[in-house]
Parts: sequence; C-alpha cells; structure tokens
Amino acid sequence: MRKFVSSLLVAGLLLTGASAAFADENPLMDTVKPLYGAPYKSGGTSKKGFDCSGFTRYVFDQLGVDLPHTSAGQFNLGTSIAKKDLQPGDLVFFQTNGRSVSHVGIYIGNNTFVHSESGRGIVNTKLSDPYYWSKRYVGAKRISVPALNPMIVDANQKKKPAVQAASVPETKPATPETTTKK
Repeated sequence: MRKFVSSLLVAGLLLTGASAAFADENPLMDTVKPLYGAPYKSGGTSKKGFDCSGFTRYVFDQLGVDLPHTSAGQFNLGTSIAKKDLQPGDLVFFQTNGRSVSHVGIYIGNNTFVHSESGRGIVNTKLSDPYYWSKRYVGAKRISVPALNPMIVDANQKKKPAVQAASVPETKPATPETTTKK
C-alpha cells in the first residue's frame, strides 16, 4: 500500500513539474524577479540601486516602453484604471509627501504591487496595507506594453493546432480550422 501511495505522490509531483514547464511565459515577472532585493537608492536607475520611478522605468524599458524618471511624470501617462480593474503591469501611484503623486509601483496581481521602498529596496506590498499604503493610494494607470498584451485568439481557433499551409489542399477554400489570424 505504501508503494502505491508513494507512486501516486511521485506521479503527481512529476505532472505538476511538467505543467510548470509548459506554463505560459510571464515577461513582467521574468523581468521583476531578478530585481528583488536590489537596494533602494535615491535617483537610482540600475540593479545597483533604484528609487521608485527608476525601478518602474527600468522594468518598462526592459519590456520595450520608455517612461519618464519621476512618479509624477509617469502619472501623466496612460489610461486611468479603477482599483477594482487592476491588471498585472498597471502602474499604481501614491501620495507619500502629503502634496502630490510621489511614489509608484507595478501591480502584479492578488492585491499586491512591487516597488522600490526606501530602507527595503525592491519588495512586494499589499495595496490594502491598512497602516500606510492604502491611506496614500492615489490611482492607477495602464500603459500599453506590447510584451504584456495577451494574444487574442479567434473563437473559431480555440487552441487548435495551426495547420501548415503546405498541408492545405489547394482545391478547397480555406476554413477557420486551416488558417490562422495574426
């Protein structure tokens, strides 16, 4: 019985590992993960140290988008997004100086954003933090980042494998199953 249970456990672990190997790429997290732990540095724009807008600018630059190096300048870009509509990659803004937008981070999902925090460097923080961040939240902006836009799949192509043009008979008209849209 133990061998059977152990076999099931090993099979489950192998399947879990296999599904992770085939998971979709996440360009945002692939860019952010190596930066965790980088120190905070006022005016910083590199892995040696980032301020908040230097961090967001660096990440977006890696994804092919140029941002200004101030949180207020970044707040002037993109489309305003309601907090309930946040998606990974949206910029979230805060008023930490009591006067204007003065801090920015990148929403990564699950009510969490990643940012460069003074004294801590690159970290994840909950938007709902009742002691600091939730009280200072100003808004969010969505900036078009082609690397983060999901591919739109035609309803007729529901994850069907693409058929190569060489395999399509020339005498039959093309059908949704034999063509792909780009």
